[in-house]
Amino acid sequence: MSTETSPPSGPAASWSDRLFGGLRKTSERLGENLAGIVSKTRLDDNQLDDIEDALILSDLGPRAAARIRARLADERFERGADEQAIKEAVAKEIAAILRPVAKPLEITAFPRPQVILVIGVNGSGKTTTIAKLGHLFQEQDYAVMFAAGDTFRAAAIGQLGVWADRLGVPIVKGPEGGDPASIVFDAVKQATERGTDALVVDTAGRLHNRRELMDELAKIRRVLGRLNPEAPHDVVLVLDATNGQNALQQIEIFREVAGVTGLVMTKLDGTARGGVLVAAAEQFGLPIHAIGVGEKMDDLRPFDPDLVARVIAGVA
Repeated sequence: MSTETSPPSGPAASWSDRLFGGLRKTSERLGENLAGIVSKTRLDDNQLDDIEDALILSDLGPRAAARIRARLADERFERGADEQAIKEAVAKEIAAILRPVAKPLEITAFPRPQVILVIGVNGSGKTTTIAKLGHLFQEQDYAVMFAAGDTFRAAAIGQLGVWADRLGVPIVKGPEGGDPASIVFDAVKQATERGTDALVVDTAGRLHNRRELMDELAKIRRVLGRLNPEAPHDVVLVLDATNGQNALQQIEIFREVAGVTGLVMTKLDGTARGGVLVAAAEQFGLPIHAIGVGEKMDDLRPFDPDLVARVIAGVA
């Protein structure tokens, strides 16, 4: 199972509490990098350079950092640019970056099922994320089915089966080394017959052999097209926030190989690299459907961009 380290998440811990815990190190890191920068009314070029460097060091990425720097250069700090005022201005611009991409994954396909391919490198939390998405859909009263299309690893098939049992979700699976496309074909047929709302499909994440992965996904798409020309309706890439800037490289590759339509960011649970959420939003503009701040079932949720911006900037 997942080895994510959860922030405090007892019965009394709200989603906001868990978000604060999950992004605390990111906030602290940014605060440390911004410490000591003050000005009377406007920031000079050297101070703006220092802020831009601080943002890059906090994993917000060069594009977002340059955008925020430009925004701060135009800002008139009527009461002086102390650390708090700078953080408020940074939070405002981070929110502007995140708002356009904060889009929950909605089940709208007709006819059903809505087919959601979930992709990501091994270790990203992909299989656990599928379980959490299934739980999220169940909370919205949708009928869910899983398909164990990552036949490359027996462990992935077994793990998804355990989650399916826990959630009471039907699962279609085959042997290790089986043909993923045939499993997906069977799953779509069964989901259609049952009137299932959401079919969530696990897929292999072997980036060391892009051609093989591309061919496999292309075959799955062809098979899906025979049953439902609109499928897959979503191709969701699961990213591990602890990878920092490497997560951006994964988006680039998977977007080319698999036609990614949206992102889920996991393991925002104590990492100091949560700023990569902002970097991904600014660089790619892909919908970010949900973020994960722990390993419990309800620790994956659509996010409030304004709240996340204030938590990252340290002003919430």
